[in-house]
Amino acid sequence: MQIDMADQNFDADAAVLAVLHAAFAGMNGRIDPPSSLDGMGVADITRKRQVEILLTARDDTRIVGCVFLAPHADHVYLGKLAVLPDLHGRGIGRQLVQAAIAAAPHPVIRLQTRVELVENHATFARLGFVEIARTAHPGYTRPTSITMQRNAG
Repeated sequence: MQIDMADQNFDADAAVLAVLHAAFAGMNGRIDPPSSLDGMGVADITRKRQVEILLTARDDTRIVGCVFLAPHADHVYLGKLAVLPDLHGRGIGRQLVQAAIAAAPHPVIRLQTRVELVENHATFARLGFVEIARTAHPGYTRPTSITMQRNAG
């Protein structure tokens, strides 16, 4: 598996979007509100890549995983981590997170995971992330997301 900066072209952006849709499909009906991915197209991936770092995991022929890194003043936000469902359990997500930590331009890494996705909470805890906050999406009075953090070092 090769992890590197994504190619900057339409085909790569379309492949990243396809990986995201495949990986996030299992969340449909499980999370409320629905994922922001639902309204995203290839142009959104292109715009996102222009302001964030995009790392991809590739096998010999295709993009099989991805993660975005958004630099902020006091941390780097790790978002849209995705691996094709038929490749889950092979360590690709862990490799993407490790590469993201190595590439992060700030020592503090944060991410958010939905409250309902308890398997993600456990996975991120195994990768050294700890819960630091619970937040609600606009219009919700209950927590909908968990913010987790770890230091790059």
